[in-house]
Amino acid sequence: MNQQFTLLKKAVEVFHSYGINLSGQQKNANFIQQLRMDPIFINGLIFELEYQLHVVLQDELLGEVKTPKNLIGLLMNIPQDN
Repeated sequence: MNQQFTLLKKAVEVFHSYGINLSGQQKNANFIQQLRMDPIFINGLIFELEYQLHVVLQDELLGEVKTPKNLIGLLMNIPQDN
């Protein structure tokens, strides 16, 4: 449980560095339509999350991620020995 809290804290810091506040409705906002993020910046966000959290996200699963909440859910469901 402690390790998941640490991962979540790092993830929140990365989201904040991209100007995404995870409180309120922004956590449910679509990256492209509502947050107006260019796909290049979305890829940068994903890369930064992978780098900071020392995980590798599968491309098949990333295709379904449309909101910050989806992305965090995906990160939290990765086995810790990844």
